[in-house]
Amino acid sequence: MDLRKLKTLIDLVSDSNVSELEITEAEGKVRIVKGGGAMVQSYQMPVAQAVAAPAAAPVAAAPVAAPVVAPAPSGHAVKSPMVGTFYRSSSPGAKAFVEVGQAVKQGETICIIEAMKILNEIEADKAGTITQILCENGQAVEYGQPLFIIE
Repeated sequence: MDLRKLKTLIDLVSDSNVSELEITEAEGKVRIVKGGGAMVQSYQMPVAQAVAAPAAAPVAAAPVAAPVVAPAPSGHAVKSPMVGTFYRSSSPGAKAFVEVGQAVKQGETICIIEAMKILNEIEADKAGTITQILCENGQAVEYGQPLFIIE
């Protein structure tokens, strides 16, 4: 497939409501996918027409640093029941629901997670003392992500 034809196909996809286009011809296969502002094109030539690239000089592998593994916190982890934004207080400037070292009762509100413009109060699922707060105020949290450690 020549470059002019390929460019025409890319322009057609970018100017239309089509999000993906795949064309197979004798010379090979072209797949064009339109994403959030970026286009991805892949071109696959038949094996018989593929040209072998000249052998490149070996490159020394860069040393890989061992990943730093944080020790697992001990105690009971209160996990996020949803995806959203974590807030330690009911409004900006208000006192936080809980602090490290504070005793909490089961069912006591310990934070808020905003999801889809709804503020959801998250309650302690165990009585004990808050030993760690694992999220920053305003941080995005995922489902099942630990928020607090209670001992």
